[in-house]
Amino acid sequence: MHFKNVKGILSSSNNMNLYRGCLHGCIYCDSRSKCYHMEHDFEDIEIKANAIELLENTLKRKRKKCMLSTGAMTDPYIPLENEIKNVRKALSLAYQYGFGFTLITKSNRVLRDLDLLKAINEKTKCVVQMTLTTYDEDLCKKIEPNVSTTKERVIALKKLHEAGIPTVVWLCPILPFINDTEENIRGILEYCIEAKVCGIICFEMGVTLREGNREYFYKQLDRLFPQMKEKYIRTYGMQYQLSSPNNQKLMKLFHQLCKDNGIMHDNKQIFAYLNKFENKNNIQLSLFDQL
Repeated sequence: MHFKNVKGILSSSNNMNLYRGCLHGCIYCDSRSKCYHMEHDFEDIEIKANAIELLENTLKRKRKKCMLSTGAMTDPYIPLENEIKNVRKALSLAYQYGFGFTLITKSNRVLRDLDLLKAINEKTKCVVQMTLTTYDEDLCKKIEPNVSTTKERVIALKKLHEAGIPTVVWLCPILPFINDTEENIRGILEYCIEAKVCGIICFEMGVTLREGNREYFYKQLDRLFPQMKEKYIRTYGMQYQLSSPNNQKLMKLFHQLCKDNGIMHDNKQIFAYLNKFENKNNIQLSLFDQL
């Protein structure tokens, strides 16, 4: 890891990356792509040393309350968060200054901050987004080796729901010839139904590859799934978007199961929900006002 002072922390869409890089080891991670201009090894986590100071100064000056969100250049709950606590500090500031918050993670470490998530959600809105890609625990440990397994994430989703925190699942990527099966999609959706998630984001059944993450992905295929890289190259060449041959059938199944169980499945509708700030004026202040 290394520390770096940065000029700003919030994007024009109120998105923040408190860290850059990740140790979760997901074999398909798009954030490894060269287009993001990460000037250090992906596993050498960049910690934005002045992030919390910048965030507080920005929130103090904002005239209009809004939803804040975490970005895609890291998972906010990488192991270093246990020590650095930048995410917890950011949540505290969001609560203190009356902003909503949404974050996306694969880690059940999010439960550490359940007190703050609940406090924000009482004042305004706090949504936890979680990625699920495979129903098979053994496969999960292969393609997402250093983070909570699918079952552990689902347990976290259930605990969040019990605490009144709305949740959204990202159903992606679905890797062609690896987890693009009806059994896998049904299994994940059954988990989502059990966990009472509000919505599921899914663009299509497939994966995207570009310079940087393509090379890493193929290296991992060679290690984990012999001959699979060659099948990908034969099928897709250098395409950016690699759609599953089962995409149409699986997307139909996805939309039907969501509809049958009252789960939001229109991406535009879900993003509108995530971005909409809510002000719950009738909530009494609590001890968190001192954070």
